Amino acid sequence: MNFGTAGPRLCQHRDIYLTFDDGPNLSCTPDVLDLLAQHRIPATFCVIGAYAADQPKLIERMVAEGHEVANHTMTHPDLSRCGSDEVQREIFGTNRIIQTACAEAKVRHVRAPYGIWTEEVFAVSARAGLAALHWSVDPKDWARPGVDAIVDAVLTSIQPGSIVLLHDGVPPAESAGCSNAQSRDQTLMALSRLIPALHDRKFVFSSLPQRH
Repeated sequence: MNFGTAGPRLCQHRDIYLTFDDGPNLSCTPDVLDLLAQHRIPATFCVIGAYAADQPKLIERMVAEGHEVANHTMTHPDLSRCGSDEVQREIFGTNRIIQTACAEAKVRHVRAPYGIWTEEVFAVSARAGLAALHWSVDPKDWARPGVDAIVDAVLTSIQPGSIVLLHDGVPPAESAGCSNAQSRDQTLMALSRLIPALHDRKFVFSSLPQRH
């Protein structure tokens, strides 16, 4: 299986790639964007279509500030449990919403919820013109293990070409009774420490490379 376009053989020097799943979220995404802007570094936001439809201004801001917007399906289901028609609706529908929110958005990648891929998901993604995007560093920030744990997990695993998985939102099925403002506060605090720490290690935050 070919997950995405970044990797040690394709990266330049010490390039690494930040990715954020499960947004856009009005309580967290603007703070993440502010922090990235402060340090002038790009990222890829894997957005849920249902949220993007409600927050088009955040999609516009992502694109205007030089970030990439990727497809993370309409409602974040386990696609391995979905029929062919549903998989198509989840992926193609999200593409349409992103383009409606921001005509300048160039959607190149799709990330399957929970990282669960099937041949059907690969096939539908290809028909939508999307490359599969996985990750190589997962600090499990979604579980709120603590800021130190998130930072340590990234610094222990990072290497040139790494794709780092972080979260700026909560999937619809998991959001009931959850305070969005608090759900990703550890991620934001960890990111504020990770950026200078990774710069000190001479890593370069980059946009995902173009496919060849």
